[in-house]
Amino acid sequence: MQELRDAGVMIRLIYQAMKSVGINTDEVFRRLGVDESYLNTTHLRTPHSAQIFFWQVVEDMSGDPDIGLHLGEHLPTYKGQVLEYLFLSSPTFGEGLRRALNYQRLLSDASNSDFVQEGDTCYLIIDSATDETRRLRHFNECLVQGLVAFFRSVTDERFLCSRIEFEHERDRGQREVERVMGCPVTFGHDESRLYFSAEVLSYPSPHFEPELLALHEQFALEQVARLEKQDVVGKVEKVIAELLDSGEVTLDSVAERLDIKARTLRTRLSEADTSFNQVLADFRYRLARKLLATTGESIDEIVYLTGFSEPSTFYRAFKRWSGMTPIEYRRTAQLSSKATAAEGG
Repeated sequence: MQELRDAGVMIRLIYQAMKSVGINTDEVFRRLGVDESYLNTTHLRTPHSAQIFFWQVVEDMSGDPDIGLHLGEHLPTYKGQVLEYLFLSSPTFGEGLRRALNYQRLLSDASNSDFVQEGDTCYLIIDSATDETRRLRHFNECLVQGLVAFFRSVTDERFLCSRIEFEHERDRGQREVERVMGCPVTFGHDESRLYFSAEVLSYPSPHFEPELLALHEQFALEQVARLEKQDVVGKVEKVIAELLDSGEVTLDSVAERLDIKARTLRTRLSEADTSFNQVLADFRYRLARKLLATTGESIDEIVYLTGFSEPSTFYRAFKRWSGMTPIEYRRTAQLSSKATAAEGG
């Protein structure tokens, strides 16, 4: 099964919100096993399943049991992406919404959102392909605020949310949720829905331009095509994770697992602007950083878990990747963790 991923813009917006409220983002990313430079990765797509661990870490670091709700108040408005351009160059908000839903994969592989109109009322079904994130309170409450802010931005503040229904449960804090959301909110529904008046669908975009719309739609199609080419990277990483401790991670062995020829796999990776060696190195580096920063595993064990034949090879590779030895990296990560704990205590 293909691993589902979210567009990097999602974590970048949350990162800015965390900075706004004073959360130690260095420590958050250390616990996640990456550094903040990860956010600047070209065409960044993060594993959707990581949302669960991410929000656990952010709640722990902030000490706020409603951190998703409160970060949503500080999210920058989604700007400068092709989905925004589709809204702005469409003749009306409704046309923009319908077009954007055709390309929702540009935001997340896990998005199954849909739009329904019933008389004078409309609702957007906010759905995820995974049961875990459907019920992930922090993620859902932050995401809805980001959507509302974006819809208000592209309608010159005409968009108003009349009611919100969430699939996840809440046993406390409903009044605070309604204060933040600015409308009635209920929980424990079969699906999450964002309700609004059908009147806003006909709001004309002052930036409507048929020729630009055609260009933006073509660009969206090209981006989706690029994602489809990059799907092979996720499949390769999944097989690498399965083979890594065997020491038999080669282009041929991965291609065999994927039931394709090695030559075909090499070509597909090239079309995704990468290579097998690059995918393997990136995967090993991410895994090594995570193990060094968040576990007490010995270096010898990490050498084995990352698929290296001997410690000296691992040391040279890690120094080339990070500019530090594994021991220096672990020490830096531990000092950062202790400093954060001292600040919190």
